[in-house]
Amino acid sequence: WAKLDDINKVFCFNKTPITEYVRAHWREDTFFGYQFLNGVHPMVIRRCTELPCNFPVTPAMVASSLGESTSLQDELEKGNIFLADYKILEGVPANTINGYQQYIAAPLCLLHLQPSGELVPVAIQLSQCPGPDSPIFLPSDSEWDWILAKTWVRYAEFLVHEAVSHLLLTHLIDEAFALATLRQLPMCHPLFKLLLPHTRYTLHINVLARTLLLRRGGIIEKGTKVLMAKGMSCLTYTSLCFPDDIQERGVDCIPNYYYRDDGLKIWSAIERSGGGRREAVQGWARTVMCTLHPAGFPSSLQSIPELIKYLTMWIYCCSARHAAVNNGQYDLGAWMPNFPSSMRNPPPQAKGTTSLESYLDTIPEVNSTSHIIFTLWVLCCEPGDSRSLGTYSDEHFTEEEPKRQIAAFQGRLAQISQEIQERNKSLPIPYRYLDPHQIENSTSI
Repeated sequence: WAKLDDINKVFCFNKTPITEYVRAHWREDTFFGYQFLNGVHPMVIRRCTELPCNFPVTPAMVASSLGESTSLQDELEKGNIFLADYKILEGVPANTINGYQQYIAAPLCLLHLQPSGELVPVAIQLSQCPGPDSPIFLPSDSEWDWILAKTWVRYAEFLVHEAVSHLLLTHLIDEAFALATLRQLPMCHPLFKLLLPHTRYTLHINVLARTLLLRRGGIIEKGTKVLMAKGMSCLTYTSLCFPDDIQERGVDCIPNYYYRDDGLKIWSAIERSGGGRREAVQGWARTVMCTLHPAGFPSSLQSIPELIKYLTMWIYCCSARHAAVNNGQYDLGAWMPNFPSSMRNPPPQAKGTTSLESYLDTIPEVNSTSHIIFTLWVLCCEPGDSRSLGTYSDEHFTEEEPKRQIAAFQGRLAQISQEIQERNKSLPIPYRYLDPHQIENSTSI
């Protein structure tokens, strides 16, 4: 890149109000913080009540960011400090692109919930090991030092999002459930009828992903399997059950968290529509467990509430969770500096070393940018035969009670959609990724 504006020459098609907003606001701390709540990867931040020992942020470092009337300790105690930790990226091998070695960092990012309700970054460390070669970057640093530090965090977001939250925790986990459903449940079983629409095209799209993206020399290659293995090793049942995950991360009260608000409504609607009986599903659960071994994941189901929660978790993962991490990729990633897919220079080891020129030399090159923008656009294209959540074109149930429950589910989804659309009218960036009309029944793209 000769200059930053040259990125417009690549990002020159399918511009939307959101892509234009991103291009105009990507440098702002408030927009950076906003994306942890309502971006394409809104499931990372945790409430921080005590700073990690490997992130030695001092009160003096963040005093100017927090304001005169409070302190770091006060804000920790009030629950206004949040942490995004990318330790999972430690030791992940980086790719080679255009014959040049790329680089990966494992940053930590501290964020503050301001009295205005906005979430902003107040400190960034670009490695898990503090020391002279790993400074803590602050908003008070030089403009390009701070922008580069935030860009490294956005790059970490890209890596964890694509390999773990998107590929592993929707596509591949949903495949395990789809196979278990097709192999273990008789076609006449009510759970088979309930779950079959949520398996549509999952196997097909995953074959394409393995063939085109994960093959040797594909767009996503080196390090992805390492990262997915790490993601699998730390996966828990709680993290897949949406209300439990919200509570466990301590983000149940943070304002303007539309991903949480909409997700809880969708989860509740699915849960209320579920049900069934325990018989004939133990083999289904055991088949899933042959593939998945996360902590706390039930290998058998001993009660109706356990079964309903289990079914809700899967239906939510293959529909709403996938929509949340998939549908906004182009909106938020088309302006490449906001969601870079690689970094060509290692993280800075000192402050005051970054300029616009060195920044341009670090972010992805022109051809890499073109490839990833095209990929994100394809992933977000609306399929010609989409079936939104709650749409059942094939009638598997003929009994009156299941039909009544389906109609009630569809009515609740329509109400949720109306509420979301009404709320979005007053937002500068509408959050529509969990609008039921935008959610596919299955992981199909």
